[in-house]
Amino acid sequence: MLGKTIRICAAALLVTAGGTAVAYADPVVTDPLVNIAPAPASAVVERVEHLTDTRTALFVHSPAMRRVVQVQVLHPASEGPRPTLYLLDGVEAGSESEYRESAWTAETDIVDFVSDKNVNVVLPVGGTGSYYTDWQRPDPVLGVNRWETFLTEELPPIIDGRFHGNGTNAVAGLSMGATGAMLLITRNPELYEGVAALSGCLDTSQASTRNSVRGTVVYKGGNPDNMWGPPEDPDWAAHDPLRLAERLRGKDVFVSTGNGLLGPHDFASGQDQLSAGMALEMGAFTCTLTFDRRLRELNIPATVVYRPWGTHTWPYWQDDIKTAWPTLARSLGL
Repeated sequence: MLGKTIRICAAALLVTAGGTAVAYADPVVTDPLVNIAPAPASAVVERVEHLTDTRTALFVHSPAMRRVVQVQVLHPASEGPRPTLYLLDGVEAGSESEYRESAWTAETDIVDFVSDKNVNVVLPVGGTGSYYTDWQRPDPVLGVNRWETFLTEELPPIIDGRFHGNGTNAVAGLSMGATGAMLLITRNPELYEGVAALSGCLDTSQASTRNSVRGTVVYKGGNPDNMWGPPEDPDWAAHDPLRLAERLRGKDVFVSTGNGLLGPHDFASGQDQLSAGMALEMGAFTCTLTFDRRLRELNIPATVVYRPWGTHTWPYWQDDIKTAWPTLARSLGL
């Protein structure tokens, strides 16, 4: 594995220099007694739509989720074994396109970018406000969310069986999906070889960052107590990438963030969008500093990119996934 590469702006250097080391105990990761324990039945593909020669939509009935979940897969036209990248959305997670496709395919050039690569790219459609995690109980607005079970247990055998998966996997995401991706790899390190987290909050150990995560759920109309319980519930520690960071040892890790300053992609945006994007990316910047510091304390190599500008918007994530690709490709054996 390559050593850590840091591209860091002056403001970040000042903050990092003033940081102090904090000891974190690795929590015991257990699921609490919940009201929505997954059924033992296997997931079943109910419908397949061949959108193009290299893009397929699967409609999978998930016993854990208690519904049919659409998953789109970008894949080579040829046969033969290949690895798989699971690519997660942000907070809207499909609602922008009324659940017809992932925002990654709607908002970026990811389809063209991976068209010459021998990899399956799996794009769950939906998951608004869910953090791609297993919730403790159903939510009146956001429904049943058992995404971790779906993505780590139910879906991989289907993907590998239908799309020649060779068993080597990585996971990536942006914003809410960045937190989700880091949770998936740290809670299931045996399943993934690498991770890319773009503009995410990778630290729920502090009240401020925990409130940020809870606020995201509230923004989509959900009750965050239904996810990991109230703030003092130990399930929060069991879903804190910062506390679970030791499990990244030996993995290929990429993390990136802007800092909220206006950059080349921002000047065509309206003022309201700019203000929200600036504030959200400043929060991601702060969380990334803390997570980066923790990786340094543990001496875990990672590629951490601090852009000198950038708001919480899709054009930057389109750039970032390409910057992350060498790290992801290495983890996938490409």
